[in-house]
Amino acid sequence: MDTDRLLLIVEDDEAFARTLTRSFERRGYRVLRADGLQGLEALLPAHTPEFAVVDLKLKGEASGLACVRALHAHSETMRIVVLTGFASIATAVEAIKLGASHYLAKPSNTDDIEAAFGLDEGNTEVALTNRSSSIKTLEWERIHEVLAESDFNISEAARRLGMHRRTLSRKLEKHRV
Repeated sequence: MDTDRLLLIVEDDEAFARTLTRSFERRGYRVLRADGLQGLEALLPAHTPEFAVVDLKLKGEASGLACVRALHAHSETMRIVVLTGFASIATAVEAIKLGASHYLAKPSNTDDIEAAFGLDEGNTEVALTNRSSSIKTLEWERIHEVLAESDFNISEAARRLGMHRRTLSRKLEKHRV
């Protein structure tokens, strides 16, 4: 087992972070954990992980995208995988543009994440569908796009979308970002 592989997990769900940590440690990774951008910034001066797993939505309206940006700025060769409970095209595109190597929708297991670390290129064999997007899907995509543009600030996103902040909060609660 190679024990030199350093992995950083940025996840605010303590139980999920613990599960990921144990699973990756069994596979020979040394694991560091942070629950958000501040914890991440405290770890980076002393550590340069080879791999990172970042949750897209962190507590306090924080954005995992900011963590991706900080990780990529710290090391351009770091393999960063973003996990999210509700994937959207807008956040996937932003994550990749900011330096993530892959983007996975939850539930994803350790096998999925480790496989994503090994992918150097996109897959041209991904099946294309002729299914058109529903109005709900289009609305959800637009909400995610504006959330990403406003750095996950709900008040600002609601203003840009022309809706009341509580209305946006209710929509987000229904779909847990």
